[in-house]
Amino acid sequence: MSDDPSMIRGADPRTEVVIVGGGVAALEALIALHVLASRRIHVTLLAPGPDFVSRPMAISELLFLEARAQYPLERVARDFAADHVSESVTIVDPATAVVGCASGRDFPYDSLIVALGALAEPAFAHAVTIGDDPEDPVLHGLLADLELGHVKRLAFVVPSATSWSLPIYELALLTAADARRMGMHDVQIVIVSAEERPLGLFGPAAAGQLEDLLARRGIVFIGATRPQVARGEVVAGSRHIEVDRTLALPALRGPALAGLPADGRGFIPVDVHGRVRGLTGVFAAGDATSFPLKQGGIAAQQAEAAAQAVAARHGCALAPEPFRPVLRGKLLAGGDDLYVRADISGGAGDGTAAPGALWWPPGKLAAPRLTSYLHGVEQAELTSAGRLGP
Repeated sequence: MSDDPSMIRGADPRTEVVIVGGGVAALEALIALHVLASRRIHVTLLAPGPDFVSRPMAISELLFLEARAQYPLERVARDFAADHVSESVTIVDPATAVVGCASGRDFPYDSLIVALGALAEPAFAHAVTIGDDPEDPVLHGLLADLELGHVKRLAFVVPSATSWSLPIYELALLTAADARRMGMHDVQIVIVSAEERPLGLFGPAAAGQLEDLLARRGIVFIGATRPQVARGEVVAGSRHIEVDRTLALPALRGPALAGLPADGRGFIPVDVHGRVRGLTGVFAAGDATSFPLKQGGIAAQQAEAAAQAVAARHGCALAPEPFRPVLRGKLLAGGDDLYVRADISGGAGDGTAAPGALWWPPGKLAAPRLTSYLHGVEQAELTSAGRLGP
């Protein structure tokens, strides 16, 4: 670690909290700390990229329904009295309470929140991996081949290790709607998943409504199997399904950040308050943690729990609430959108499914603090541009 005196905090008497990451969990924690403890805590956000990108819109942007929004991290940090530093963190030294960056710079902390997210990698060699990049030429080529009639049989696959499957249903439904709009009624679409029922995490009501919707769109669902993908076919148990193209969700692995404990896939073990096991003053939230469900709304809830624990650790008068996961999802289906919600912490009923909003603001990203802030930014920009009244 560097002893560069320029990296030592100045005269600011407040506690220094470093947040590593620029995604949902990082920004939800940043906003929460500003609300809960701005007089006691100063936040430095370390993230290499310049922008926060609303990734839940990746599928709809791919199919030209709407564009993902991008927000400068510098502006977000400034709006909440924090500093954004464009750095890539490579190591944490809990003994000296310092994080080290690829540039050689070091940043000391009183508390640290790691929200680096997960790394996506292909789950199958013979499938197109659905990622975050709406400019992916392979995916756009697929849509062009579909429109030209070169592709008739499509498989959408949920790898057995994937817990958040909503994007695959969304892409299959939107593709079916697009094919129908183009008058291509001979396109065959199948979804193959380890789930017994589609979106079974949300309970029987959501699964039943989605099953009906898939049937109306002519989409075949094959569940309760460990799918395998070969060239030109998908294997589901004893069934061999011939396909022209296969699309699959990625496999995920953790950041495996040097200096922090990690499981066999690189994910960071934490307790219900986000504390990294075995370390003092180090917290983690979001997809980087070992909690098996990787989803933006869940990441936001983990970030809230970690932020409350950090605020309490530095003298704020509050009893930090533990992480009790409530799963929320908005399924875009080309005219039959569905909101689904389930308390997955145990013993809270069978979940809810409805065509109307089940939370506010009613977007795809169910991160209360961050979504409310972004909604305000968008409204202010529309007013400034003269598209809304004062």
